[in-house]
Amino acid sequence: MNDTLIYRIDGAVYINLTNKCTNNCTFCLRETYDGVAGYHLWLKKDPEASDVIDALEKEADVSETVFCGLGEPTMRLEQLLEVARYLKTRGSHIRLNTNGQGSAYAGRDIAPELKGLVDTVSISLNASDAVKYDAICKSIYGEDGFNHMLDFSRSCIAQGIETILSVVDLIGEEEIEKCQRITDDTGAKLRVRHYIE
Repeated sequence: MNDTLIYRIDGAVYINLTNKCTNNCTFCLRETYDGVAGYHLWLKKDPEASDVIDALEKEADVSETVFCGLGEPTMRLEQLLEVARYLKTRGSHIRLNTNGQGSAYAGRDIAPELKGLVDTVSISLNASDAVKYDAICKSIYGEDGFNHMLDFSRSCIAQGIETILSVVDLIGEEEIEKCQRITDDTGAKLRVRHYIE
């Protein structure tokens, strides 16, 4: 079976760059599934940008694209940027789904590198404070992962990138309200996602 580098959901093309992640979230689909929407997303090896571009060349419509697989796309930043540059030549609106720890992983603020390439960044907020965040996300950065994520969201906003913080609805109304206050403080928008069983 060939690795699934791109897949479609609701008309958008999703790009699967890696299965690696700086988090090990308790609710992650990776814990119980090998993919989504009938697509097998475990990779035998991380693809090169040229492999992804070759796959995208076969797609007639790439007007809406999303960097989102079974891992953290920003851990393959060089490949992400190269693919995004290609997609922009085809007029694509690009969204990045991320845990927001890409700058910590790269050792520098990566938001300026995303400017002009990524139109929307959707960041998994998941909890209202660092202790709760680390309890469910189990970041390699420990509780600092929460602050790295918020710093990244502020940096994306400063670069003029549409920035959305997301939570899953199962965290409860009180926690969602706290997350709304955090989101308002950063200047981002909050999206409450339905938990996928």
